[in-house]
Amino acid sequence: MSMVHVAPEAHLVLDPLTSVLAAEREDIICYSMDPVMEQVNELDKIADDLVNSLSPDMKLLNAFPGREETALKAGFYGNTFYGVIVGLIFSGMVALTLYILSLIGGL
Repeated sequence: MSMVHVAPEAHLVLDPLTSVLAAEREDIICYSMDPVMEQVNELDKIADDLVNSLSPDMKLLNAFPGREETALKAGFYGNTFYGVIVGLIFSGMVALTLYILSLIGGL
């Protein structure tokens, strides 16, 4: 938030956000918020990137070109791997149960 000096010789300033024309006074300290707003905008980009990282179809802030679908592919392969492992464990348990039941004469 910066002030525009309309007439420096008359000590008139204009606030561009509210369009208020006022006299410049020595007893009032006015700080520029532009550097703070730049940092807030940078943090806003980082926060949006953090939220986008939760969705596999959103592009990340530091992603290299051509790697937009990397998280989607990695999720597919990872879930396929864990699905096969769980399926093999389950089928092994069923086969073991059937074998034990055949030994004791249950089937």
